[in-house]
Amino acid sequence: MTLGGQGTARARDRGRRRRSGGRRVAAWILRLAVLALVFVAGLAIGKALEQSPSPGGTQTIVRTLEPLTVEPQERTVTVTTSER
Repeated sequence: MTLGGQGTARARDRGRRRRSGGRRVAAWILRLAVLALVFVAGLAIGKALEQSPSPGGTQTIVRTLEPLTVEPQERTVTVTTSER
């Protein structure tokens, strides 16, 4: 009975080792996929920046602004005087 229990425990340990090994492989595959994705994104950004149009030089625009005439405002002034 003792041997059967130990055999089962050993099989369980082997299964755990295999699963943890599988997890390690999956983790490395995920890391490599992320690294490849970042690399491809960097290449795409670099290519886009390389193909962007260069500035065409200086452009000068001259406009003449005419002043507007301001109408004078009408005012009513009231003067009061006092008698002395």
